[in-house]
Amino acid sequence: MDTLGLVLACVVHSASVQDRDGARMVLGKLETVFGCIRKLWADMGYDGKLVKRVSEIPRHRKVELEIIRRSDKAEGFELLPRRWVVERTFAWLSQQGRLTVDRERKTCSSEVMIHLAMIRLMIGRLAN
Repeated sequence: MDTLGLVLACVVHSASVQDRDGARMVLGKLETVFGCIRKLWADMGYDGKLVKRVSEIPRHRKVELEIIRRSDKAEGFELLPRRWVVERTFAWLSQQGRLTVDRERKTCSSEVMIHLAMIRLMIGRLAN
């Protein structure tokens, strides 16, 4: 998603696929469709292989990956930078009844429903 919380690309996969591997799938989509992306944010769970994958992107693109880390001295809830954008988008998507219950049999159908929910959100913003 972009800095406004609008979905640029999504990949729905089975639960047997680790999130880090799913992030590589999303990165593949972003490379081909959105060549202008310069900066990516990820949380600590994506550290490691994703950092290596971003470094393999051709150098003329200059994509920077920033891993958002928690501080060691924080106790309880801690607001992490840029994380709220993702959480807010999930809240927007959860307002769509079709996305709250998993009714789709195919992952591509779930991806389409996410895109339709974002289209509905953007049309609502334009109408206001």
